[in-house]
Amino acid sequence: MSHVLGLAIESLVAMLLMLTIGYCWLLNKRLQRLKADEHSLKATIAELITATEIAERAIGGLKHAVRDVNENLGNQLDAATQMSAQLKNQLAEGDGVVRRLSKIAMAARPPEPVHAPAQAAAPVAPAPRVSAARAVAAAAEAFTERRRAGGLAA
Repeated sequence: MSHVLGLAIESLVAMLLMLTIGYCWLLNKRLQRLKADEHSLKATIAELITATEIAERAIGGLKHAVRDVNENLGNQLDAATQMSAQLKNQLAEGDGVVRRLSKIAMAARPPEPVHAPAQAAAPVAPAPRVSAARAVAAAAEAFTERRRAGGLAA
């Protein structure tokens, strides 16, 4: 009986060793998959780091471009403001010139004769020839009237 008991114990130990070997083989396969996943994860992390560096450089370039555009637009805005002020001054001076021309034209115009009611029914004689100075004055006056009426000179 002692041999049977020894054989049973030896068989049980052999079975446990077989189970242990099978379990170690299973763990080995899992560890191999885990290492393969680790390598792919390292490759993914390296790609992410590269993409992050590229993005950081692109952001730096964009910041530089925005700074340049901001300076350029600021300079153009200042130039446009100065040009607007110059145009405003020139328009004011031009308006003054037109007013003076209008006054000159009014002063150069001969006074209109007052017609008596009896003469109104009489036939009108042809108008005398207008001199060049009077034609210029009349044109200047018409120009100012158009400007005042419509806000534009033409």
